[in-house]
Amino acid sequence: MKLEVKELTKTFGSKLAVDRISFSMNEPGVFGLIGTNGAGKTTTIRMILGIMSSDSGSAEWDGVRIQRGTLSFGYMPEERGLYMKNKVIDQLVYFGMLRGMTNVKAMLSAVELMERLGISEYANMNAEKLSKGNQQKVQLAATLIHDPKLIFLDEPFSGLDPVNAEVLRDLINSLVEDGKYIVLSSHQMSTVEEYCRDILILHNGSTVLKGSLDEIKRGFGATNLVIRTRREDTDRFASVIDGGEDRPELIEKRAYEYEYRIKGEEDAFRVLRKMTENGIYPVKFEIKEPSLREIFVKSVEDHGAGAERA
Repeated sequence: MKLEVKELTKTFGSKLAVDRISFSMNEPGVFGLIGTNGAGKTTTIRMILGIMSSDSGSAEWDGVRIQRGTLSFGYMPEERGLYMKNKVIDQLVYFGMLRGMTNVKAMLSAVELMERLGISEYANMNAEKLSKGNQQKVQLAATLIHDPKLIFLDEPFSGLDPVNAEVLRDLINSLVEDGKYIVLSSHQMSTVEEYCRDILILHNGSTVLKGSLDEIKRGFGATNLVIRTRREDTDRFASVIDGGEDRPELIEKRAYEYEYRIKGEEDAFRVLRKMTENGIYPVKFEIKEPSLREIFVKSVEDHGAGAERA
């Protein structure tokens, strides 16, 4: 099985919202569709699923154009769509039957999903009585009720507290183990970094960067140095490292931890020598690749600079 998106394009009046977006998924897992609000993520998803027509391009599943009649897919939109005055169990069964399930099969699936998501106790409550996080889990159950092979999750972690976010993490991991294909749309870089093997970064409707996240990170190189000091060494460490023309660029300071941008290992070991010469020994000293957030910011900035030069 394979999802293939080819040159999808969409304009609204004179505004080019999505410009020839292409990507593919050749095996089960999670694909990250990344971008800020308004980048074109939701429009791209809606074109893939045929909810919105495209000006040009196509989206295919196993070589067949995606349509509700030819593919059982699940879509959790960013704008949640529950019937607030209806009981949770009733609307889950209703959503299942809309997707061709019998009443009995929809009921069994709803009960199983509610148990997995920890919302069984709310089955006979109206959706309006639930917290935002639990409403979101009901929406996710409605997305998965018919056991779709291809799943689109648009900002699924938005507004979730840490406990509910952990429940969703466990479910996503379970779905991947079950061989599902998931497209995860988000502007939360840490979430994408946790799940996605392949990504596409969108900015103003255009592809800024795409490919294997692992390969992208390796391409940027080990350019970050993280150092954590003992509490009593914090002030002295800062004065030692910040002195001199060869001081590294500080990216972020956290409590007793510092993250610097470096050109390579030589810069890192120069910092370590300076520390030990002054009797400061790190609790943590790590050379690592840049985070996806940093890659995203740099890619968007470079894309903008390229557009200006053009």
